[in-house]
Amino acid sequence: MATRLYEHPIFLEHITPEGHPERPDRLRSLNIALEHPNFERLVRKQAPQANEDAVLLAHPEEHLLSVMRQIPEEDGEINRVEADTYVSPKSLQAALTGIGAAMAAVDDVFTGAADNVFVAARPPGHHAETAKAMGFCLFNNAAIAARHAQKVHGAERVAIIDWDVHHGNGTQDIFWNDTSVLFCSTHQMPLYPWSGDKNETGVKNNVVNAPLSPNTGSEYFREAFKSRVLPAIADFSPDLIIISAGFDAHHRDPLAQINLVGEDFDWATGRLLEMADKYASNRVVSLLEGGYDLEGLAESAAMHILRMMKG
Repeated sequence: MATRLYEHPIFLEHITPEGHPERPDRLRSLNIALEHPNFERLVRKQAPQANEDAVLLAHPEEHLLSVMRQIPEEDGEINRVEADTYVSPKSLQAALTGIGAAMAAVDDVFTGAADNVFVAARPPGHHAETAKAMGFCLFNNAAIAARHAQKVHGAERVAIIDWDVHHGNGTQDIFWNDTSVLFCSTHQMPLYPWSGDKNETGVKNNVVNAPLSPNTGSEYFREAFKSRVLPAIADFSPDLIIISAGFDAHHRDPLAQINLVGEDFDWATGRLLEMADKYASNRVVSLLEGGYDLEGLAESAAMHILRMMKG
């Protein structure tokens, strides 16, 4: 399998307050893991920066302008956008580069430049609703990538699979009324952002939520995947699978109480690659979301990427 990874130094320049869990060290820890000889064949590319208009694929102009207005000008200054969401002088550039990487990843899998792609970007995106930044997220990278696949490459059906331990409320909000996109989420419940109940099903069952109780682990996660997520993908038969790849369901993570290990993310990646092989011409784009214990993130993301490389 030909696997690409998009990265950029700008992602380290999105600065959050001291002690904030969504911090540049997250990417530094992943980079250390990727120094292992297992990743010698991984094609690492510098992410391109998207134009501001790309945001409008999933968000109204007023949301874009609202974020832009809150970007500080002075070095070292940090502005609070929402309860736990912050911006620094380079945050807009970082967010647009994350979007550019997600769009380039879609281009890669549709043109055959790669079978699958991982985007190591921050800030994350899956909590950003249609017109609201929240949960460390400014813009919804997965939603923009899906819209780009539809607009530029003619994708008729896009599946977004979100295994972040926090429910992807933003992605659900954006695609609630859109049957051309399937959104499936495994997540801890109750937990921020307090959404993602099984009875939240979208306009025509295009939303599939598989909530997990606190202090459960591999068995329950894998069962949710096998009984709810994988059958939904098979029924939907997508042209592209996008993964909102959060690794905060790892047992070491400080923000949740789901007890997964790296092998669980390896397993879930393998199952989605099988779905992509069967329905989506192997097209998989994976976007980094959460994961706040540095060791747990590095272990899990590395196993995820290695499974993508192996197919």
